Amino acid sequence: MTTPRETELSTETAFTRDSGAAVPLICGAMYPCSNPELVAAVSAAGGLGIVQPMSLIYAHGHEYRAGLRLIRRITDRPIGVNIIVEKLVKAYEDRARQWVDVALEEGVRFFVTALGNPRWVVERVHAAGGRVYHDVTERKWALKALEAGVDGLICVNARAGGHAGRQDPRALVESLGDLGKPLICAGGIGSPEDFVETLRLGYAGAQLGTRFIATHECRAHGDYKRAIVEAEADDIVLTEKLSGVPVSIINTPYVQKVGTKAGPLARAMLRGRRTKHWMRALFSVQSIWKLKRANLRGSAYQEYFQAGKSVDGIHDIERAGDIVRAFEAALTRATSSATSSSDKTTDTERDMAS
Repeated sequence: MTTPRETELSTETAFTRDSGAAVPLICGAMYPCSNPELVAAVSAAGGLGIVQPMSLIYAHGHEYRAGLRLIRRITDRPIGVNIIVEKLVKAYEDRARQWVDVALEEGVRFFVTALGNPRWVVERVHAAGGRVYHDVTERKWALKALEAGVDGLICVNARAGGHAGRQDPRALVESLGDLGKPLICAGGIGSPEDFVETLRLGYAGAQLGTRFIATHECRAHGDYKRAIVEAEADDIVLTEKLSGVPVSIINTPYVQKVGTKAGPLARAMLRGRRTKHWMRALFSVQSIWKLKRANLRGSAYQEYFQAGKSVDGIHDIERAGDIVRAFEAALTRATSSATSSSDKTTDTERDMAS
């Protein structure tokens, strides 16, 4: 493994070439927060909004194809689709294959996969000329994803919301920098300064989730958005009660009351070779139900508010497009400053030589 040097900044990266986005910035797929208006707003401003099918259908009530077409009516800029490829139940697997096919029919050419072997998605998408990036938390999963033929890696670090990784952003890019694929930093990016620093580390782009929940376009309850604005990084804790594996959430009074550990029976079943998939399926159904209600009803329901440590850089509820433009402007300034410094150095060297 090699340690990448700080990268020369540019508004064009391998990710923007793969995705067609103008800004190397992704609004990550979030259940239940990825409503079509939010996805469209990010893409319209030059980033890349990612559709989360369960969020589109179950949380926000759209038929899948109709939801994609709604986004297309708002913007003709590129969007992506998130596909969970973990083997849970056959009915879900069949539905996921339909989602990929419909998205391709509707012109989507960028997909983000997670939690399993993405080979079948890669085969379908590559046949249509598209690209697939896969979520990873460490090198061993990255190598498996590359064996399946993915085009890039979403590097989920320890500062991410939802299912977070264990490594910090620098350690993760250092461990994956020799693999020859575009790397996207996912986790801990709440401000334009965080974004620029991420690209300096060698990432080809950044994926944000928590920052885009605290926007006017996101349909999350106001209690959820205010909790993000008011939270600090130390308020983010890991709970096993949503999906059986640690999930990053805000430590609300409700969470403090019920605790964060799964029960002993659930933990034992999650460790069993034959029982773990059934238990994960049960937890998935439970979390879909709980998160939808928390998202729509706020503190009137159980307060499971997923968020990452990027809350430190989030101080206001803003428009999604304004966030994308602010991040783009920060990158443009940093790029121009680096170019100017390089030109001055060249001029000085030329004067000394003469």
